[in-house]
Amino acid sequence: MPTLPWITPHPATPGTQAVVMASRFELRSLADVPRFFLKSLAVWRQLRTAPGALGASLIARPTQRTFYTLSAWESQDALQQFARSEPHRSVMTGLRSTMRESVFTFWQAPVEQLPVPWPEAHRRLTEQQAAQQTAGPAGA
Repeated sequence: MPTLPWITPHPATPGTQAVVMASRFELRSLADVPRFFLKSLAVWRQLRTAPGALGASLIARPTQRTFYTLSAWESQDALQQFARSEPHRSVMTGLRSTMRESVFTFWQAPVEQLPVPWPEAHRRLTEQQAAQQTAGPAGA
């Protein structure tokens, strides 16, 4: 599946900051890819009408069992509301057991810099993953 290009569900207010989130999901098995892909499309449809969603893109690398998301939000509250809403909430809970590894990173960017380029998102995800590996497991 090719990259789903950046969509803009709602226009951004000029001169404001967006909350940007990038994620990387690596699945345990190739057998999990079709289910993850189908469920992610339901979340993609939800995102297209989500309050506060300023933009999003998705990269699927099914043969590598890896999916990337990149989204921008008008506020942290809007992002959290989306994450707690259906179908996102049930999809993420239901797919948790299929995950080998998940990485999330968040930052702010001027809305005039949207869409954030994928190389920037990949760089930030790589840095976040390295920081997580350096920190080790929680409670260690």
